[in-house]
Amino acid sequence: MRSTTKRMTSAGARIAVAAVATAGALLTSLVAAPSASAAVRYCPGTTAWCAQVTGINSGSRLLMRVDPYYGSEVTGVRFNGDWLHLECWTTGDADADGHGYRYWMLVSGVGGGDQPIGYVNDWYLDSGGYAQWSKVISHC
Repeated sequence: MRSTTKRMTSAGARIAVAAVATAGALLTSLVAAPSASAAVRYCPGTTAWCAQVTGINSGSRLLMRVDPYYGSEVTGVRFNGDWLHLECWTTGDADADGHGYRYWMLVSGVGGGDQPIGYVNDWYLDSGGYAQWSKVISHC
């Protein structure tokens, strides 16, 4: 009886370890996805692809840069709710909040007037992530 109990306990432990590993993998996949859940869509009134800034802290700002690196020169400033035209994508520095997300979009503002162009980390946009936008947005 004792050896049967040990085998059952050992099997139960393997099941518990497998359940924890599965939960960990699920959590990792959720963290690896961009913070915003919408998908890339047409800009209001156009047929150009757009996304909105949604992933920055309230009162903060999203800096547009010459290159997809945080040390690169700033070309413009955006805030939550701003619409951005998505020109193309590339990879660069991981997002500033530590999620390890390295996809950057070359973007321009939507609307009239002189709109700056620059790179922003896609983590801070509601583009839906690589699986969504890579179907319609070209690599830079």
